[in-house]
Amino acid sequence: MAEVVLFHHALGLTQGLIALAEDLRAAGHVVHVPDLFAGQVFVTVGQGVQHAEEIGFGEIIQRGVRAVDGLASELVYVGLSLGVLPAQYLAQTRAGARGAVFLHACLPRSEFGSAWPKDLPAQIHAMDADPYFVGDGDIEAAKALVAESADVRLFLYPGDAHLFSDRSLAAFDPAAAAVLERRLLDFLASR
Repeated sequence: MAEVVLFHHALGLTQGLIALAEDLRAAGHVVHVPDLFAGQVFVTVGQGVQHAEEIGFGEIIQRGVRAVDGLASELVYVGLSLGVLPAQYLAQTRAGARGAVFLHACLPRSEFGSAWPKDLPAQIHAMDADPYFVGDGDIEAAKALVAESADVRLFLYPGDAHLFSDRSLAAFDPAAAAVLERRLLDFLASR
């Protein structure tokens, strides 16, 4: 059993994200799902990103830091798109991380430190033609992280949807999401 912190994407705490958390709980994991947007949910990624920009990306990260204050240090950090900001920051800077999973995004490791933590396992999942993941350079950051650590794996799925794992969105891809969730559950089972 792992203790997981699941950080939402730019649309906020959607029903699809809540359903994913419930799936992880049903598999025996303890799952925390902080609401970084204080109840606000958006219809488009553009609206959500605009809201995040108004808050400030640094503040999004700090909200994630505050969300884990008081929790055990032995956590697995899972972030979806925008949620990768606090997930990756905490995985790289908070002692005791058991693992990290980045869905639909990955930042250059240098954003949060000079090296990926030794022996910290991670997974990165995205579609191979996702315009955000590929077009914004996340794929290069992911490949660099994989090259730097034997414990980091990149999984690319065929398609161009960004938030394909959120079953409450039009971008949901049931086949790819099922494979992603199986890989995520396997990863958590070993933490």
